[in-house]
Amino acid sequence: MGTSMTAKKKKHALLSHFVLILFALLALVPLSLVLLNSFKDQKAIVKNPLSWPETWQFANYIDAWNAANFSRGFVNSILLTGTTIIIVLIAASLAGYVLAGKRIRGTQLVTVYFMVAMTVPIQLFLFPLYFVMAKLGLLGNVFAVGFILSAVNMPLAIFLMRTFFINIPVELEESAKIDGASTMQIITKIMIPLVRPGLLTVSIIVGISAWNEFLVTSTFLQGQDSFTATLGFLSLNNTYNMNQGLMMAASVIMIGPIIIFFLAVQKYFIDGLVSGSVKG
Repeated sequence: MGTSMTAKKKKHALLSHFVLILFALLALVPLSLVLLNSFKDQKAIVKNPLSWPETWQFANYIDAWNAANFSRGFVNSILLTGTTIIIVLIAASLAGYVLAGKRIRGTQLVTVYFMVAMTVPIQLFLFPLYFVMAKLGLLGNVFAVGFILSAVNMPLAIFLMRTFFINIPVELEESAKIDGASTMQIITKIMIPLVRPGLLTVSIIVGISAWNEFLVTSTFLQGQDSFTATLGFLSLNNTYNMNQGLMMAASVIMIGPIIIFFLAVQKYFIDGLVSGSVKG
């Protein structure tokens, strides 16, 4: 009996590993082809996109960097992403703390409101937002667009932070109040350190979303000096779409930092998701 159970577990484990390896290959093969073809010229790609490069065209990366103005685009992307993350973390942490402890009337109604807000498309607000931004002279302002992206990502961030605050025992806050700690001291000295996995998880989700954002940035960031790396990359489509080697080199430049960043923080990201999913 025990031997048969062990054999079944091994079969299930082998099947699970096979499926995971299959999915990994499905994800890695296209990326590998993009990386491989980024070192070829247009003729070599058209001739055989699966072949090994006969001559390595490292100049594709230099040309792609200059053509897409990545030197300026990456700076704007970092500023935009950093602004969005900071605003979201501050606001979502405070809102999550309040909603988790039911410190206001209608907490459940407010929570449902944020859940519903996650389903509302940003396209509904683009025209009025554009009108306001134009009136205020903020078109092309990276930091102003950061506020818009913060509002877009805020409902999900608040909902996630609420789940992390719910997992903190109430006794900790009560003990701090007995010791004379103020509300701000409780939040900054006790609560925030305990929800660091949640802060990191929200930062990663919001950061990747802001980094890859196209619709909002293409609407409000006008002029190449305000372009993010994503917009710089997409601007190549009309001019360099016949130079696939350059386009693929630009793709590697775009996705490389994201892959490296996610590989570096994936452990903390998964830990944060698991620790925040205990309660709702």
